[in-house]
Amino acid sequence: MRTSLVRRAVPIRPVVMLILLAMLAGCGVNQIPKDNQAVKAAWSQVQNEYQRRADLVPNLVATVKGYAAHEKETLTSVVEARSRATAINVDADTLDQPHKMQQYIDAQEQLTGALSHLLAISERYPDLKSSENFLTLQSQLEGTENRIAVARRDYIQAVQAYNTELVTFPGRFWHWLLYGDMTQHANFEATTAGAAEAPQVQF
Repeated sequence: MRTSLVRRAVPIRPVVMLILLAMLAGCGVNQIPKDNQAVKAAWSQVQNEYQRRADLVPNLVATVKGYAAHEKETLTSVVEARSRATAINVDADTLDQPHKMQQYIDAQEQLTGALSHLLAISERYPDLKSSENFLTLQSQLEGTENRIAVARRDYIQAVQAYNTELVTFPGRFWHWLLYGDMTQHANFEATTAGAAEAPQVQF
């Protein structure tokens, strides 16, 4: 009789384990790593859009140089700003380092300012302003700036979801129990003077 009861009890163990695993999965134990991966994916898209802008800069500088070669100071500042912006790299594993994130943002903002100044000088050169190549590059750059804004917004939202999960229940419990090495990710902050105001740039 005992043997029969033991044999019947053995298959119950895997079923109980499966139920326990299902309960764990359903109560948020996987939410922190999911949100972390979402942050990394969003950051990759931000970098992708910034890289696209950096790739446009040499063509834009060359086009302006063809019509306004003596704007050497402006052209040089754009090239140098691009160089600084592409030299700083914040990969997915260093998103929890605010100082490194700040360096990256500052470099990108400097390039934004240099590009705005470069585009503004087109007003002084009618031939440049009407150049088909310049108009195409300007349009692509404006489109890229819009995509950067969208990518940054998506990143901010992903960071908010992840950081919130770390400090609220049950995420806070799972963080303490299983993911203690994961820390809050740094977020974007406006650093440009007057960033809250719309820029007055005429093309």
